[in-house]
Amino acid sequence: MTESDRMKAIQAMTATEVKQALDEHKIVLIDVREPAEFAAERIHGALLFPLSIFDPAALPADDGRMVVFHCGSGKRSADAIERCRRAGLPHDTHMDGGLMAWKAARLPTVTLDVSTGKIHDRA
Repeated sequence: MTESDRMKAIQAMTATEVKQALDEHKIVLIDVREPAEFAAERIHGALLFPLSIFDPAALPADDGRMVVFHCGSGKRSADAIERCRRAGLPHDTHMDGGLMAWKAARLPTVTLDVSTGKIHDRA
């Protein structure tokens, strides 16, 4: 499969669509960034499954919600989808543009103030 074919096969949701689906409990949002990135800033409700140690078999059991991956920009989430496919799992959706698109849409994040260690919800 060429890179173009692989990208066509990936389903993309916008940040706004992901936010709505999260609010409606229709998806499980999987963050495939690394722990330090997740600690610094994350989307409330996202689960961390770093790509560096990603194991598709460890993903949450099917509870009727769709799995949607995200990363910083979209590349690592596409890699996670490819790993799921190789493992025989049907997960094929990611948030287009990753956390950068989420923030560009002015959606809320949870951030860590490294000087105090306090966690802040950012609207």
